[in-house]
Amino acid sequence: MNDRLQQFALFVRTVETGSFSRAAREFGLTQPSASRAVAALESRLGVKLIARTTRQISATDAGKALLARAREALAAIEDAENAARGANRLSGVLRVALPTTYGARRIAPLLPAFLGQHPRLKIDLIMSDRYENLIAEGAELALRVGEQPDSSFVARKLESARRLFIAAPSYLARRGAPRSLADLAEHDLIGGGPAASGEHSWAARRNGRTEIAPVEPRVHARSAAGVVACAVSGLGVTVASIWMCAEELASGALVEVLTDYSLDPIVAFVVFPAARQPAHKARVFADYLERAVMQSRISPLKQLTG
Repeated sequence: MNDRLQQFALFVRTVETGSFSRAAREFGLTQPSASRAVAALESRLGVKLIARTTRQISATDAGKALLARAREALAAIEDAENAARGANRLSGVLRVALPTTYGARRIAPLLPAFLGQHPRLKIDLIMSDRYENLIAEGAELALRVGEQPDSSFVARKLESARRLFIAAPSYLARRGAPRSLADLAEHDLIGGGPAASGEHSWAARRNGRTEIAPVEPRVHARSAAGVVACAVSGLGVTVASIWMCAEELASGALVEVLTDYSLDPIVAFVVFPAARQPAHKARVFADYLERAVMQSRISPLKQLTG
């Protein structure tokens, strides 16, 4: 990488990581060398790009204006190199935004095989249960679970999974098992989602008819992992996708209740920013995921997904 490109790359990674030291390590440089490279870029452009304090590093207004363009330029160069090498010789860093529990339980186990195929590639998993701004985070693609993403994204359906009512054996031994959705009014419920108020109702079908149960959670968890943990602890009945709770069902830590009801499945999408052409490495990864999730739909998912 020539000096000018390295200056831009160091600037971008310094802002993204908030650290000259971390950016320097990624490029095999010392911290003073990285700092001098960014200072040289600032000198050449005649503007201050990074605001430095004793506690943090952040981009100035001029730096923010440059950041998006610099990311695009560096990504285009890397994309061209990867395209020239072919699908089997990817390199660089692939940044993927995805939900925490889905990422940890469903996607992480699929990564060793992919990285084994591409020894020069690194993956940065931006795991969060809030929707990340793909461009601001520098992510080439995201995995989204739930509603179809809006038109500002290009979305490809990856897979779907059954949702079910679950509770811990300890809770059911104490409170009994609900036999109908109406019975949930007499039970402690665990709600989930980003909003503090939680879900307002659960809708499920039985014998061809849709029933709706109002939901006033006794406990609310803002992450899928938190919902499952609360259920395992015996705090009540909840709804979860099989992605979230397959391990606990297989071990007996959780059991399915209201088994004669069916809930709408939940869908996972691969998402690209609509404003730019997907990076070559992102397209290759998305294609790999589509193949891998089909091949991995085996025990414990085999008997539980629909």
